[in-house]
Amino acid sequence: MPDHDDELLQRLRRFHDDAFPRYEQHFKALVDEGQHPTTPFIGCSDSRLVPHLLTGAQPGELFLVRNVGALVPPYDGSAGYHGTAAAIEFAVLQLQVQRIVVCGHSHCGAMQALYGEVSPEARNLNVWLDLAREAALPVVPTPEALRRTEQRAVVLQLERLMDYPMVRRRVQARELTLHGWHYVIEDGEVHVFDVRRGAFVPASRAEHSGTGPYKDGPGEAQELFNEIGGQWPPRG
Repeated sequence: MPDHDDELLQRLRRFHDDAFPRYEQHFKALVDEGQHPTTPFIGCSDSRLVPHLLTGAQPGELFLVRNVGALVPPYDGSAGYHGTAAAIEFAVLQLQVQRIVVCGHSHCGAMQALYGEVSPEARNLNVWLDLAREAALPVVPTPEALRRTEQRAVVLQLERLMDYPMVRRRVQARELTLHGWHYVIEDGEVHVFDVRRGAFVPASRAEHSGTGPYKDGPGEAQELFNEIGGQWPPRG
């Protein structure tokens, strides 16, 4: 006998009976014609970050890649096997996507963990956070310092994406664009990274959905990364 107190089971049934019929033809087309998403969304696993809600995307538009901190492992495999690296390669080489979004957010537990201690039992988490340690600042972790760390981490991942040969090749050919976002949960506003201004700009005042990490040469991304840690204006 089914457990009538099983909330997840009830939700699955509601999806099948109520939600799916509204999208049935759309899903059938995605099966018959295959998926053709335009945008890999590399986002933190945080439950408060809901990509489809932020972007208004329909099924089949976003290729979701979620992990702790929205981090990008190095292309050289030095971090071991990882699904995020495989997803990036698949999205660029097989799906021929048009853009890649890296989305961090406010009050990120992964960024806070850079300033504290992680349980010794979390062996994988400790190693994983090494991918973001360069974003940490040599200061007491105030709310402002944490917000800067979150944004620095986004830029760091954009830089690391450019170490993937297939990403760099398509970016340089103007066939692929990279976008860095920082979602402020309490404001409901996404701040987009503007490489020319060297700042994250609220989407309500931005001229585009983000540019980066490079204008003309690889040196400029590191300069902007340093600015965000130093003299960069806190609210664009």
